[in-house]
Amino acid sequence: MSQIQFMTEAQALLPQLSALRRAIHREPELGLFTPKTMAKVREALADLPLEWRQGSSTSGQVAILRGHRPGRRVLLRGDMDALPLQEETGLAFASQTAGAMHACGHDSHAAMLAGAARLLCAGRDTLCGEVLFMFQPGEEGYHGARFMLEDGLLDPLPDAAFALHMMPNAPHGRFSGRAGPLLASSDKLTILVHGAGGHASMPHHAVDPVPIACEIVCALQAMVTRQFPVFDPVVVTIAEIKCGNNDNVIAPMARLHGTIRTLSAENRRIIVERITTLASHIACAHRASAEISIEAGFPVTLCDAEAVGTGKAAVTSLFGDDAWHPMDAPVMGAEDFSYVLQKVPGAMFFLGAAEAGTDWRSCCGLHSNHMVLDENVMPMGAAWLAEVAHRFLERGFAT
Repeated sequence: MSQIQFMTEAQALLPQLSALRRAIHREPELGLFTPKTMAKVREALADLPLEWRQGSSTSGQVAILRGHRPGRRVLLRGDMDALPLQEETGLAFASQTAGAMHACGHDSHAAMLAGAARLLCAGRDTLCGEVLFMFQPGEEGYHGARFMLEDGLLDPLPDAAFALHMMPNAPHGRFSGRAGPLLASSDKLTILVHGAGGHASMPHHAVDPVPIACEIVCALQAMVTRQFPVFDPVVVTIAEIKCGNNDNVIAPMARLHGTIRTLSAENRRIIVERITTLASHIACAHRASAEISIEAGFPVTLCDAEAVGTGKAAVTSLFGDDAWHPMDAPVMGAEDFSYVLQKVPGAMFFLGAAEAGTDWRSCCGLHSNHMVLDENVMPMGAAWLAEVAHRFLERGFAT
């Protein structure tokens, strides 16, 4: 199928893509097991010549399209899980599940991947090699991609991997990406400051953990700006402090909870050592103690330069040079597609989904319970996924 056909056929699929996306949006599911969502995808693709694999760790599945003769293997990924938010968009197809909402575009990711599968199946007779369609749950902090890898669903590993992520507050129809780090690693930080409780009017008879916790928060910010280069950034944000429940009681303990973001494995390792030293020594200086725990999250999302070139070529061949926007800097968010990119050369790209003709800067961003996106960009995403897979199978990373 030619590039023109991909886009023409994708545009014709818009009603189907919207119907699937809205069905998923109405009934969002959280975590590693999203069986209702997976069933909707399987039903939408039931007539296609796909082979399906499922592991035991998640409800995610991989569909395999085999071309008319052997060749390279390429993976396309779409995530499917929602966020624990109460939707307030007012959409006619808004979430019917209390406390759950598709606020990160995963409903559209699954729909676009399904569209790409249909486009590529239509050209199966001219396809050399295999396409793996990875329908993945558990991206929102649950390490779904890692579990699907550990279940062997991608074995033997493909030769390249690509993913596309909607950006509701980016210009309509604009694709963007970059070689190297695209997104940060993400680790959860918890610090427990253990002091000694007492009467609030007599703090000298207690060891008040509140000022110690505050000092640790301020010291963390100074440490980040003075011990790490701005060209290899580190972010440490304490997003929650909990201590006590009464105005005249000094509590014995304060709890700090936050996130650590880095763009390199080396800084990710170093920051753990330095937070531990800083927090424990500050607490000790005030006759308290600090208990530091760090829960490892997603690694850095590293994009292969040749894969980015292939993705860019697919964009410009379909939509022209103006549709491509190279990113000057990474984003400090995180993605578990990073697990795939640790094992397979590939790249993730962003697609602007602000409503055409609006000021995209005023649109709600990802993870907002007011987030909406323009479904009219979904055919572009489906066509691009199909084109980048077809292009790689035909010529590898050559652009």
